Amino acid sequence: MITRRDAIKATGLALGAATLLPRFTLDAFAQGAVNLSTLMEPGPLGDVWLGPKDAKVTIIEYASMTCSHCAAFHRTTYPLLKERYIDTGKVRFTLREFPLDPLATAAFMLARCDGDAKYYPITDLLFDQQQAWAYVQKPQSPVDALEQMLRQAGYSKDKFEACLKDQKLYGAINAVKQKGMDTFKVDSTPTFFINGERYTGEMSIEGMEKVIKPILGA
Repeated sequence: MITRRDAIKATGLALGAATLLPRFTLDAFAQGAVNLSTLMEPGPLGDVWLGPKDAKVTIIEYASMTCSHCAAFHRTTYPLLKERYIDTGKVRFTLREFPLDPLATAAFMLARCDGDAKYYPITDLLFDQQQAWAYVQKPQSPVDALEQMLRQAGYSKDKFEACLKDQKLYGAINAVKQKGMDTFKVDSTPTFFINGERYTGEMSIEGMEKVIKPILGA
């Protein structure tokens, strides 16, 4: 369960993390492959996939909703990746939860609370508007800003509060993060697995194409 106090305290952590995480505009660091069959096993909530199951390239991203580099990837690289490769059936993509603080956990809980169909619309909204809720200035709290943001997705105050009190949802999201840490050695965001090969750091579309084009034979 996430309380409002937990999420408010997390704002300072998120601000600090934004200055510490690396950014790689062209080439993220390749750090070796993991067991692909283990990587593909879904967490307690399942994966929300975009793109066909038989795509030649599979991309799994571990991200935090309060990570500024994750937001930058989703604002700049991801739309091009989706247009050029996911929507054309060449790439299969999923976003997995790796919250760096309670506020990010709360955001993922809200994205998961209303079913798979709302997952990407909400995560896209929150990444795009990250500055407006994750880094708001006093006297407004980030939780109040997040609540206002989720009204755009049809969340009433009661539904918002109920989502954040869902202990099963809270545990499932943290289980995804814990497995990412323990099994796949994820220790920063964003981290990408492209056909099982691990890359850390924000990737530009040029950097990502350097990896996926040879796989596609392009």
